[in-house]
Amino acid sequence: MYRNINALLVESHISIRDAMARLDRGALRVLLLLDDAGRLQRTITDGDLRRLLVGGATLRDTLARLPEKTAVSLPLGAGHKAALDLMDRHQIDHIPLVDETGRPCDLIIRTDLRSPILLSTPHLGDQEREFVEDAFRSNWIAPLGPNVDAFERELADHVGIGHAAAVSSGTAAIHLALNLLGVRPGDVVFCSSLTFVASANPILYQGATPVFIDSDPATWNLSVPALRRALADAERKGRLPRALVVVNLYGQSADMAPIMELCDAYGVAVVEDAAESLGASYRGRASGTWGRIGIYSFNGNKIITTSGGGMLISDNAEFVERARFLATQARDPAPWYLHTQMGYNYRMSNILAGVGRGQLRVLEDRVAARRGVFDRYRAALSDLPGLGWMPEADYGQSTRWLSVCTLDPEVARTTTTGFIAALARHNIEARHVWNPMHLQPLFAQCDYYPHEEGHSFSDEAFRTGVCLPSGSNLEAGQIELVCDVIRDTLTGR
Repeated sequence: MYRNINALLVESHISIRDAMARLDRGALRVLLLLDDAGRLQRTITDGDLRRLLVGGATLRDTLARLPEKTAVSLPLGAGHKAALDLMDRHQIDHIPLVDETGRPCDLIIRTDLRSPILLSTPHLGDQEREFVEDAFRSNWIAPLGPNVDAFERELADHVGIGHAAAVSSGTAAIHLALNLLGVRPGDVVFCSSLTFVASANPILYQGATPVFIDSDPATWNLSVPALRRALADAERKGRLPRALVVVNLYGQSADMAPIMELCDAYGVAVVEDAAESLGASYRGRASGTWGRIGIYSFNGNKIITTSGGGMLISDNAEFVERARFLATQARDPAPWYLHTQMGYNYRMSNILAGVGRGQLRVLEDRVAARRGVFDRYRAALSDLPGLGWMPEADYGQSTRWLSVCTLDPEVARTTTTGFIAALARHNIEARHVWNPMHLQPLFAQCDYYPHEEGHSFSDEAFRTGVCLPSGSNLEAGQIELVCDVIRDTLTGR
């Protein structure tokens, strides 16, 4: 939407010279001509004015010399889909919106509508700059530094955990967590199946074997019944897992209390993969703080970002101190470079930690904005048959990191692939729900425990689920356009 509509309004008594000056001052190269009652009469472009001059008019002549022309406009409140269709029909790039009296109130611009609407983009503010500039002023631009130390303290305080170590990615944090828990070649590690591969790859890094656990339809997170069967089978085989990596999917916590109770009973350590759920809660506690070790991600698409980065958290101070040691190439304390163990280059830079400190200050705002995006989708589209939504569990609050809808294949007029393609034709990015790990060729030989015998919910979620644009910096008009395209796609308009 164009916010300075008054700068475009002109009347017929002004000169062509003045109108050309107004066009030169503006970026849109269009004016809106009003009649004596203030109603929209027509649009004016620089081409219209040039044709007047070529036809014999002078710069002193007024706009009254313009020929009559029916204004192409839409009523205030018209959808962006209707605006795009009208622009295409008339081969124009602007559509004025008029009120019930015909007075122009706003302007829809083609370039705004054709800009890509992406799935989840970084949302930076003003506070990050202060910390980053301080890093440059102090010349702390390499890994480690005061921003890293402060970011660790501030995040730990924010989520209510004892200790935190800032690292280069959420994947690195999971890898370190498994190392800290003693996972070694030949061990078994249980892992949620409905997740991104970064949750499972670190199991392979340690030479261990993954066993995948399905999700519960009520939460889309790790299925307690499936976990119970898997643990009982592992005990009978005499091969209990060294650890469980439980994933909090799309901003919602898994049902951690029964998961922790089961794992404690079998002596299995829990790594809580909260890469997608920073800012969510479970039974009054922050998501990520229930497992023996928790991890967060600050990748560019996450709810807050450092462009790339992660955090390992725990109430166990020795774990976190060792994580820092391993993440800094396992350099032993000595007056020279001394290494007695294998380490990793996993620490976060002082500059990126500065970005994280600024982002952390607006975390609640970002959560509220993303929840608002989801609420607007659901309110605008709730009447469409065959369209459903990822549920929110009653034990806490989801961040709605991504707004996830589902398509009933028996009712919807399209498949998820066709639905995503329809959005893409309008420059709107949507994606399938995660392809479960047990369906990946990489893990074809791994065991898998479905939610119920004969029913794998993860397969169903992948087949029917679609992630919609969800960024906290989405504008109302962009959400409206997404809704218009979804409605047209599912109703066949």
